[in-house]
Amino acid sequence: MLDVASARRQMIEQQVRAWDVLDAGVLDVMGRLPREEFAPPAYRDIALADMRVPLGHGQAMLSPKVEGRILQSLAIVRGDSVLEVGTGSGWFAACLGGLARQVRTLEIFPDLADAARDNLARTGVGNVVVEVMDAMTLTPGVEYDVIALTGSLPVHDPRFEQMLAVGGRLFVVVGQGPVMEARLVTRVGRDQWLRESLFETVIDPLLHAEHPSRFVF
Repeated sequence: MLDVASARRQMIEQQVRAWDVLDAGVLDVMGRLPREEFAPPAYRDIALADMRVPLGHGQAMLSPKVEGRILQSLAIVRGDSVLEVGTGSGWFAACLGGLARQVRTLEIFPDLADAARDNLARTGVGNVVVEVMDAMTLTPGVEYDVIALTGSLPVHDPRFEQMLAVGGRLFVVVGQGPVMEARLVTRVGRDQWLRESLFETVIDPLLHAEHPSRFVF
């Protein structure tokens, strides 16, 4: 039988901390929220391992160390409003909710959204709202302090950084395999953004995201 408490400690110490995630608030929320409760039943025994956990529809939970780096880079404070694109199981949204005031999270697959709502309710997370929506249909309007994209963009798409409030932070992975660039984008003025390269990784693209044009000869 899985020793959940021990496995959770190992996840934090051997995966998350080992990847330079040292923010005490991030480590606390990741260690406190039961990641295994958000994984599909068939995968709960590996939910705390250093791997992506399949969710169906070709989607997966990101590895804990990547999620830790995302959370740390966003420097979330309690008053922040957050937009997450790609709800998946709801665990990362729960982590965001543990650090922020409120979270709006978008999921394109209705059954994943339903499962995430159940997971969040079962684990007592009350400040996360799950919506079924294709994020690529979003248009600027509402502004957020933090935006986290859990799927990549094959090419830069300015719509998400335009939804940031001044001082807001966006995490996004841009490019195509075998190497993609994780970026932190900070809106420093109404028409100014600061873009910082964080690390290299590979994650699946958001559905319906724009791809580079292909030349036909």
